[in-house]
Amino acid sequence: MLVVNAGSSSVKLRLLDEHDTVERSEDLPAGTDGIDTVRLAEVLKRWPDPDVVGHRVVHGGTRFTGPVRIDEEVRRRLEDLTDLAPLHQPKSLAALDAVTALLPDVVAVACFDTAFHSTIPEAAATYAVPREWREKHAIRRYGFHGLSHAHCAGRAAEVAGVDAPRIISCHLGAGASLAAVVNGRSVDTTMGFTPLEGLVMATRSGTVDPGLVLWLEEHEHLSPHEVATALEQRSGLLALAGTADMREVEVKAERGDPDARLAIAVYTHRLAGAIGAMAVAAGGLDVLAFTGGVGEHSAVVRERAADRLGFLGVAVDPVLNVVARGDADITADGAAVRTVVVTAREDLRIASEARALLGA
Repeated sequence: MLVVNAGSSSVKLRLLDEHDTVERSEDLPAGTDGIDTVRLAEVLKRWPDPDVVGHRVVHGGTRFTGPVRIDEEVRRRLEDLTDLAPLHQPKSLAALDAVTALLPDVVAVACFDTAFHSTIPEAAATYAVPREWREKHAIRRYGFHGLSHAHCAGRAAEVAGVDAPRIISCHLGAGASLAAVVNGRSVDTTMGFTPLEGLVMATRSGTVDPGLVLWLEEHEHLSPHEVATALEQRSGLLALAGTADMREVEVKAERGDPDARLAIAVYTHRLAGAIGAMAVAAGGLDVLAFTGGVGEHSAVVRERAADRLGFLGVAVDPVLNVVARGDADITADGAAVRTVVVTAREDLRIASEARALLGA
């Protein structure tokens, strides 16, 4: 199984055997135009031909709520969804087209980030906007990072070693979102109609007052495109601390930089508040799981968030938190809620979904 994970800055290629062992691995840069087709061809020429290709696709809309075998009709429908994810869908499609051109006879399966959240109830999915908007444009909260959340939630209970029907998965990377997962099903998430809603991220603002957007367009005479670019590419940690890299923010904060300290405070304030909201959606909390680049590697973020969540029964062991590597339980003795770190493995989820679809 060749897994193709096209992200905002790279295309991750993983060749898995039937036991999900990674036989080959390569990360290729993804520019604004998509994938480097020359390097892709060089890599795949060196690797054994796969039996199946599994593609990560960011947006499945309301039609694709599970994995689907890719044909010309599916490819066309995926392109029709570009308006819903203009920064992400083209890169998914560029990788799909490039790999298909090199492996035209290999079965290809699309797995969707939005699909995992298709189970959230209407009360969580519905925006209180005019009905004609919702019906004409399929406006609803879709949620994203579903492949990561699905793997994280499935693995979290195993790492914690407990029966855990209520899990909150925290995918914290350049993009960041939470999912409330009950008995393996997503019941709420922080991202919405677009990946801009929710938490503070590397360069994205997360949720802002919609009145602020209208005010900026009116008083600063900014176009919708200018506002969108600022909120997507010039906000978040970058706007607060001057860098989008949480590692650099933490170093600056340790040196006393006030902007960096504020950035961490804002980031963790929003994070803890959203975890509380997800606990409400889940009806409680058994396991809190951190994944993604920041979630896996920032002991500071995990500690700051946990400190605010003591009322829910969350507490992390300060030593275990600092030394955590890979999948790890970092729960403090006596804490009612288990807190774990889970390595992000979207490739495993994609492989699992593709095999289930094909009966392999």
